[in-house]
Amino acid sequence: APMEDVTDPSFRYVCKHYGADVMYTEFIASDGLIRDARKSVKKLDIYDYEHPIGVQLYGHQQDSMVEAARMAEAAGPDLIDLNFGCPVRKIATRGAGAGMLCNIPLMTEITTAVVKAVRLPVTVKTRLGWDESSRNIIEIAERLQDAGIKAITIHGRTRAQLYKGSADWSLIGEVKANPRMKIPVIGNGDIISPQGAESAFRRYGIDGIMIGRGAVGRPWIFKEIRHFLDTGELLPDLTLPEKVELARSQLAKSIEWKGIPAGIYEMRRHLSNYFKGLPNFREIRLKLVTSLDQGEIHSLLDRIVEIYH
Repeated sequence: APMEDVTDPSFRYVCKHYGADVMYTEFIASDGLIRDARKSVKKLDIYDYEHPIGVQLYGHQQDSMVEAARMAEAAGPDLIDLNFGCPVRKIATRGAGAGMLCNIPLMTEITTAVVKAVRLPVTVKTRLGWDESSRNIIEIAERLQDAGIKAITIHGRTRAQLYKGSADWSLIGEVKANPRMKIPVIGNGDIISPQGAESAFRRYGIDGIMIGRGAVGRPWIFKEIRHFLDTGELLPDLTLPEKVELARSQLAKSIEWKGIPAGIYEMRRHLSNYFKGLPNFREIRLKLVTSLDQGEIHSLLDRIVEIYH
């Protein structure tokens, strides 16, 4: 799933290695992209091995979204995804992301305009609705399909829920079961295990699942799910030395893409998550997430293997 400051090329590299079928860039502000903001433009970096890959855009102004979609198309992705689901306050209260759930006519107008503006398939990621009193995703999905999108991804929470509570997949299943729906319906929310993925496919009949937070600290989840769906068997967890080598590989890619210190800053959450659960890990963890010295980080990784393996 597209995640700000997470799904950069270094994280996508390891996700692809472990079998992610389709990946997305971090979400990109349409206003930033058309203003040629360095950070937004940088997010359009796409590598040959990443295909199929989508670029995700967000915004609340039609002209900006159309122009940004054309710029994104020029970067060579396989699809353009429109974010109508981000619940973050500073985005949603401006009317972008999940804020679009308060203005369905504008959502469909922007979608229609983007579909007409680009040759690539256009998809949408959104939520069940704005709050508990407006869980109107069935109507929204129909209207977005009529606007010309080729697939819809639905996160099983409202905007008001943010990421609290449990994702409600029952409405996602109702969208899929709607006889009017002809496009693929992809479910998202709380998939953190192969068993959870299998259950989602079996119970709700969806065409695919999108994994976001469940892959942070566990990008091998894609391989685990594929193996379980194919065989019904669980793969053994990665060994600690394998996790350390994974961390080294991603760190190298992060530095290659963003340089020092930015590449190290971006790796900190991953380094912390890869080794979550190790006993008496606080001292090493603190050094891992504060050091800006590449050599020191590699020494700390060596120490993790020495102590815990």
